[in-house]
Amino acid sequence: MDYPTIAKALLKQLGGKENLQALAHCATRLRLALKDDALVDEKAIESLDGVKGQFQVAGQYQIIFGSGIVNQVYAELAKLTGMADMTTADVAHTGAQKQNIVQRAVKGLSDIFVPIIPAIVAGGLLMGVFNLLTAKGLFLDQISLIDAYPGLADLANMLNTFANAPFVYLPVLLAFSASKKFGGNPFLGAALGMLMVHPDLLNGWGFGSASVSGTVPTWNIFGFSIEKVGYQGSVLPVLVSAFILAKVENGLRKIVPSVLDNLLTPMLAIFMTGFLTFTLVGPVTRDIGFVLGDGLNWLYDSAGFLGGALFGFIYAPFVITGMHHSFIAIETQLLTDIAVTGGTFIFPIAAMSNIAQGAAAMAVGFSTKETKTKGIALPSGVTALLGITEPAMFGVNLKLRYPFIAAIIGSAVASAWITLFNVKAQALGAAGLPGIISITPGYIGYFVVGMLISFAVTFVLTLLLGVHQKAKAGALATA
Repeated sequence: MDYPTIAKALLKQLGGKENLQALAHCATRLRLALKDDALVDEKAIESLDGVKGQFQVAGQYQIIFGSGIVNQVYAELAKLTGMADMTTADVAHTGAQKQNIVQRAVKGLSDIFVPIIPAIVAGGLLMGVFNLLTAKGLFLDQISLIDAYPGLADLANMLNTFANAPFVYLPVLLAFSASKKFGGNPFLGAALGMLMVHPDLLNGWGFGSASVSGTVPTWNIFGFSIEKVGYQGSVLPVLVSAFILAKVENGLRKIVPSVLDNLLTPMLAIFMTGFLTFTLVGPVTRDIGFVLGDGLNWLYDSAGFLGGALFGFIYAPFVITGMHHSFIAIETQLLTDIAVTGGTFIFPIAAMSNIAQGAAAMAVGFSTKETKTKGIALPSGVTALLGITEPAMFGVNLKLRYPFIAAIIGSAVASAWITLFNVKAQALGAAGLPGIISITPGYIGYFVVGMLISFAVTFVLTLLLGVHQKAKAGALATA
């Protein structure tokens, strides 16, 4: 593969060096920020050797080359443009300037939650393994694996501890990430998160029962009664408090003498934000978070299978815009209040959507005679079944359009099915085939049937629409 030639041709088809504002790459894609997207020759780029797909998202223009190849193309392109020192953050920042306020808000949530996803997924998958060991009747008649094999009890107990840790101390992770995003010191943010889950406080999950019984502990300061309640598993209170902390910290640095800055600014920032958190911000936003989670759960339960079908239909379009990252905050809140909500309904529907995208790409791979398309469609389809849909969605389904249409229809049908039986997840994980272990044990069977429905409906529909598309193209060619 002639990488210098590919890079030169690509730069020309992107509108030239003067149209390029930022350049970087990730594991499989070139990430570009352009001045004028209209100057891009997409058809010419599609025909370049090595290009597996292209798309625009979050103000960025991204070109899929695949692992290894993208590094070589980037190196040659960096030589031609002199942009060798840029990072994906530079591209994201430049591209964000082209977004509207809603897109920026969604990107902000994404920037906060995406870095902590590995910790949440690790906890979620470990929770899934714990569920497999403790679910009664899942493998054995009316008993669990630890009932049958008591020697596994301590292993299950250890897994439960490991799995709970990211959720118990979620405020620490969130406050660190959010403070960094809001321009504050992330380590001060982590300290604020630790303050919100300090063991001297009433555990946040025990607040409901303590409130009913009137046993909530308090601080009595100058006549004010302040509840000593932690925020384990909370999302909204942490985000708002981290925002306030960043603003207070930066404001103090402007007025505190530099000689005292390192002493006074951290102390005052933590004290002022902590006081606001426990007196005003925390109680209000905690209630808002519970109302939001309960409201969404009520809407899901009330709308029935029609609501599930609608959500399944629109989930993939949300992924295109990047707005699906905002669901992580909602899911975390639903899982925090699992005693009321029963878990998250979003994760199972996301799995139905991902399975459908994989099925559509695989149907294209099995039916097409084009070697390049087949080489992209089949492996990307398998990847989507495992929960990573980007290569399949952008490299195949959206490019051909009819597979994407089949996928969102298949997702809608499958989502209606799982909603009909109230399938929910007790933890987060990979939204695809591995997601089985995250589902509430008693509903795994319905979830598996839902995945089969999603795959079968999408696969068959993609083949049928493909035949129709070819017939239509043939009719136009002979007209």
